[in-house]
Amino acid sequence: MPELTRTPYKITFLTGAAIVIANMVGTGVFTSLGFQVLGIQSGFALLMLWLVGGLIALCGAVSYAELASAMPRSGGEYHYLSQIYHPALGFLSGWVSATVGFAAPTALAALALGQYAKSVWPGLEPQWLSVAVVLALSLVHGSSTRVGSRLQIIITALKVGVLVVFIGAGMVVGEGQPISFRPDAAGWRALLSPAFAVSLVYVSYAYSGWNAAVYVTGEIENPKRNLSRILLAGTAVVLLLYVGLNYVFLRSTPMTELVSGAKAVFPQPLEVGFVAATSLFGDAVGRLMGGVIAVLLVSTISSMIFAGPRIVQTMGEDIPALRFLAPKSRAGIPVRALLLQTGITLLFVVKPGFQSVLVYAGFVLNLFTFLTVLGLFVLRIRQPALPRPYRAWGYPITPLIFLGLSGWTLAFILRDKPLESLYGLATLVIGALVYFLTTRPAASPAAPKGEALP
Repeated sequence: MPELTRTPYKITFLTGAAIVIANMVGTGVFTSLGFQVLGIQSGFALLMLWLVGGLIALCGAVSYAELASAMPRSGGEYHYLSQIYHPALGFLSGWVSATVGFAAPTALAALALGQYAKSVWPGLEPQWLSVAVVLALSLVHGSSTRVGSRLQIIITALKVGVLVVFIGAGMVVGEGQPISFRPDAAGWRALLSPAFAVSLVYVSYAYSGWNAAVYVTGEIENPKRNLSRILLAGTAVVLLLYVGLNYVFLRSTPMTELVSGAKAVFPQPLEVGFVAATSLFGDAVGRLMGGVIAVLLVSTISSMIFAGPRIVQTMGEDIPALRFLAPKSRAGIPVRALLLQTGITLLFVVKPGFQSVLVYAGFVLNLFTFLTVLGLFVLRIRQPALPRPYRAWGYPITPLIFLGLSGWTLAFILRDKPLESLYGLATLVIGALVYFLTTRPAASPAAPKGEALP
């Protein structure tokens, strides 16, 4: 493996936390509640959905934090699965992440930004705005890690600030709807109902991105100490925001309005943020909510453009056929990998009929996350003496909670979306063929200095 370029600027705790928060908070929290109220009418059960979803994310975060402290290198699941199981499994994870795992959600967020902006400024051409935002952010992150980090901190702080103000205003201005958030018999029945289980799948999607910082581990300042703090702090902040937002949505908007609105637009997402803002502050502010969400999505797009190329660049260091993607600029930026991801993202933007890709990509990405957390047990058994500056809090309970709930989610998707799941597995078969065609049978990622291979 060629010697890595030393990065002049290291990602700080604030930048890392901003990447995690921005990856997680997209449009999901503004749309999911509309579907949940179709099957659940209990305020207690609805808020518990977001608490349980946050618990899953936190359990995953503490598990990833231990793996990252023991194997401090960029690349995320690609690196962990390669080291714990086999390079082929790591390649498959990187294959999915590189092709659709980051580019497709980035394009979806960019397209959503354009549509939200058009709701406020009807004269805008949403697709061209989406292209412009992707290109501008790629230019920033491709020129300077320092500038890109500061931009990420600023726009994520703006996002969090806007949401906190909205929550605070909703609690002060909202008159309160006849809905109880106290646990009662009906609430506990709803908690154990099939509708709760179904809704939890989509809440988990809204929490996806809690592991975003592990893709840039090698560029984080003192990752053995800071990465665990970044993952846990970012996930905890989002959990509080999500619970607060949904409390305000439910407290300020009549349940009948949410239910009728969801039925009217099903299967398209109901913009609960718009409905709640209109209920709280009137039609003018409700329309303005579209522009606010568009601004908030800038940080989501930025964080995915920042993190995604690090996977491809790390793969380029290990796989001879992808060596052309390994070089970094003098500023330590994987420019070639960034250009590749930007190109794929723009292709999705100009050919927007790709939303179905996200369904089956989500299945295989969740599968790799499941295998990564399972790898925590494998690594402890196979390498008990491996230095672990951070050990997963609550082990083995926390990773088992994650595996149990994530495994159930995978089983539900496989049962409910069999065709999309098969497409996802077919993508893995194609990736396996690419791996065996582009790597020598004896090829294996070299362990970074100070890190043992299993």
